[in-house]
Amino acid sequence: MSLASAAVSPSIEATSPRSFPAGPLLVAAAIGWAAWALHGAFGWRMGALFLVGTGAGVVLYHAAFGFTSAWRVFIADGRGEGLRAQMLLLALTSGVFFPLLAQGQAFGTTLNGSVQPVGVPVVIGAFMFGIGMQLGGGCASGTLFSVGGGSTRMIVTLAAFIAGSVLATAHTAFWATLPSFPATSLVKLYGPVAALAISLAAFGAIFIATVIVERRRFGRLMPVELPSRGARWLRGPWPLTAGAVGLMLVNVATLLLAGRPWGITSAFALWGAKIGRGLGVSIESWPYWSTPSQLAALNGSVFRDVASVMDGGIVVGALLAALLAGRFKPQWSVPLRSLAAAVIGGLLLGYGARVAYGCNIGAYFSGISSGSLHGWLWLPAAFAGNTIGTYLRPTFGLGVERTALPKC
Repeated sequence: MSLASAAVSPSIEATSPRSFPAGPLLVAAAIGWAAWALHGAFGWRMGALFLVGTGAGVVLYHAAFGFTSAWRVFIADGRGEGLRAQMLLLALTSGVFFPLLAQGQAFGTTLNGSVQPVGVPVVIGAFMFGIGMQLGGGCASGTLFSVGGGSTRMIVTLAAFIAGSVLATAHTAFWATLPSFPATSLVKLYGPVAALAISLAAFGAIFIATVIVERRRFGRLMPVELPSRGARWLRGPWPLTAGAVGLMLVNVATLLLAGRPWGITSAFALWGAKIGRGLGVSIESWPYWSTPSQLAALNGSVFRDVASVMDGGIVVGALLAALLAGRFKPQWSVPLRSLAAAVIGGLLLGYGARVAYGCNIGAYFSGISSGSLHGWLWLPAAFAGNTIGTYLRPTFGLGVERTALPKC
């Protein structure tokens, strides 16, 4: 599942149930209870972050806002609406993030951006992640909202994602030996105003490039028609611009509540490590898990981990959105080749995300919105991986969207 228009993703065809079913009410009640329980056990911020994650799940599902099919559609078909929406998302979020990060605190909370080293591990990890996006069928956020929306195949991708994540933590000592430059932030280098001007110029260049490619292929920008039946705000689908605004609000809320931007895949490594230790593996002896912060996470409750709580919110938020839309209909029969791709893709996603210091959310969205150069390095490397992955999809019986050229 991914950032693509309604014309691309058949999963967002809206229905208009005549009666409001009990399912959404039960899920909404469960969400409220979970937020209250987190508030009571771990403080109001954790309860609030769970609700922010739930909102992210609703936005991701209703706007079909991810990254995988948006990149695939542009690579294979030349349609760039999804990429343009990503540039809007990055521009909006950077415009809020840069001044906040330059200030360093807000409402008594210290704010830190998602800024990581720039080097060979980012290139290799992002490239692996890009291939995994196309074979697994989703990015990090796309995998979670697809699971919540009822995709049984994506459960396999998620399981492999978790396995690949924890496997990568066993090899961090090797990846640390590869050439890298220190973590670099445009905001710290140039200040928020100049950093934003540089970033907006880059976003604009990518935006214009997608317009040129699409017009050369089709002679015009291809229109996107969304179904208009029912209460669209409640049952979807939403325009991608609404999705961009919604996800910007999610990341800003995360920064203000958690003191750092939105991230997803660190939780997968933690879940896998806890499972491995439960099976008798000495996970705590691995260098990655021997640092005080990681060891505390390994020994503590997952409900104290911001990424874990928000990831759970994404799943239940997408479940709520799918029920509201009347589209929660799991398909239990999945072709063997497709399952193989889910396993291979999930392993690449998990391993690549750890090596590259994040995924499409932590490295790309939050990294670039923090002014981090590692996010800008992640983008072309992941896009190259997506190109390879797109042309591998037919080998596993997976489709590649193509639009017929308009007739003269």
